Amino acid sequence: MSTPQTLAQKLIAQAAGIPAVREGEIVNCRVDLAMFHDSSGPRRLKPMLEELGARIWDPSRVVLVMDHFVPEADDDARRIVRIARDWAAEQGLPHVHDSQGICHVVLPQKGHLRPGLFCVGGDSHSPTGGAFGSYMFGIGSTEMLGVVVTGEIWVKVPRTLRMRWQGRLADGVCAKDMMLHMIGRLGMNGGDYQAVEFAGDTVRGLSMAERMTLSNLSAELGAQAGLVAPDATTAAWLREVGVTVSDEELARWQTDEDAACIDHDFDATQLVPMVALPHSPQNGRTVDAVADEPVQLAYIGACTGAKLEDLQAAARVLAGRRIAAGMRLLVAPASVHDWQRAEAAGVAQVLRDAGAELLPSACGACAGYGQAIQGATRVISSTARNFKGRMGSAQAEVFLASPYTVAASALRGCITDPRELLAESRSSVVAPSSPSTPS
Repeated sequence: MSTPQTLAQKLIAQAAGIPAVREGEIVNCRVDLAMFHDSSGPRRLKPMLEELGARIWDPSRVVLVMDHFVPEADDDARRIVRIARDWAAEQGLPHVHDSQGICHVVLPQKGHLRPGLFCVGGDSHSPTGGAFGSYMFGIGSTEMLGVVVTGEIWVKVPRTLRMRWQGRLADGVCAKDMMLHMIGRLGMNGGDYQAVEFAGDTVRGLSMAERMTLSNLSAELGAQAGLVAPDATTAAWLREVGVTVSDEELARWQTDEDAACIDHDFDATQLVPMVALPHSPQNGRTVDAVADEPVQLAYIGACTGAKLEDLQAAARVLAGRRIAAGMRLLVAPASVHDWQRAEAAGVAQVLRDAGAELLPSACGACAGYGQAIQGATRVISSTARNFKGRMGSAQAEVFLASPYTVAASALRGCITDPRELLAESRSSVVAPSSPSTPS
């Protein structure tokens, strides 16, 4: 009788070409896809490949996304982006997405992910791919060199930590709040080198955008991978980007009933909006514990906080209102595709009418590029990290929160519970209808 396997074990076993794997076993895996961006890729890989006299093992399995240094703000950025563009042309890379948005969002939107893949990314938030039933994790430049030359990488089979969420989230509470709660409870090493799987009826009820936020922020738990078992929601989303997934595939990529996991249980009905205090994502507090803390700048951006549904969430709070005097609200959509849909749905106009300043679809301030938050000493942001200096200013104190909470705080100039404003909108006879959420 075969040994029950977790989803992580099944994905690794397939990549290793063997029927099953054991926790702690070291196996060599074939890589289905390698992703890197303008910051992590060509400027580092090009000279190493030239020194070795080596070539890319399979250009069709490589995806290059220009998202960190675009649009080019200075000579250094122009040099880095030029290296990436020239190298991509030299190598004949067929999958280059230039200035289309953040890699973790662009990758699935361009149809590169599906259940059952084994992928690596040159960015620490590459576990985002786990939302689609792919095993995906971040690696450094030296490891990426090995991958692009050989098409393989070794992996130590991790233990699976299963985060089981039950119940319905309250209005104004979302996946970002779930993650800030989990990181606060378990710490940033709580999933150290483990595979985290998000499960339970709460997770099954989440959209793909929200599942992507869970998987993305598993990196802040210290996990190698953050997985969600694929289901009909996954298949429907992928169908929209031209990827067909069969029922047999959905059934295959599930954790076996008796597989060994360490379970952590959470009650979604008791969750409230969360805020992480400076200077760590693990400094999670309930919004009421930090309400009225003054902020000068609100930032809705990054792969964790500026997808279409995030923009819709912010628009629900901002509709018919203006940000506080002296406050700045910056919005950097996660992808050009999401921003085009936000424009078509009227969401973009709601943000503009509220006083938002629009920035390009790129990593921008989240990764500390550009001068977006210069001069602000207190910032509330929908990004993934708030380490000192992370957003480009060592003087800034950055609070992390959901797009709902960031938008609400922009309206009052202090940290604010978004449920208060959503309740006001519901009770108003002139309240605008909320934008529809895509499947």
